[in-house]
Amino acid sequence: MAEISSNVTPWSENIIKSYQWLDECLQKQPSTEKEFQPAWQAYKYLLCGKMYAYIGSDDRNGRPIITLKLEPVFSDMLRSKYEDIVPGYYMNKMHWSTIYLDGNIPQDVLSDIVYASYKLVRSSLSKKAQKKMLEK
Repeated sequence: MAEISSNVTPWSENIIKSYQWLDECLQKQPSTEKEFQPAWQAYKYLLCGKMYAYIGSDDRNGRPIITLKLEPVFSDMLRSKYEDIVPGYYMNKMHWSTIYLDGNIPQDVLSDIVYASYKLVRSSLSKKAQKKMLEK
């Protein structure tokens, strides 16, 4: 399992250690591929070439973030409940939400949100791609 590496991210070593569990949570989703995006200084998590999450930093304030693709109604509910969940940073604000990792989002809630993002992207894949995933 590839680790988040401090030599390719603007995060401090302490932040990397604090969120290693999140990287592991993302990578345990079946058929997930992880790529470093140099232009963003962020890690992308993809399913059959479609991004469902990325981990990086907010350029405006340096805070560590994860941005996830979510159903708009679910995003709205989360944003109304948690002040550290905001419209997607540099993404379509309706379909993506950004979570400040140094905020007050419980780990189990964040794990559930990761799964919801993965599940949403998986459901958008063609039947052929979904079947191929099951064969692996």
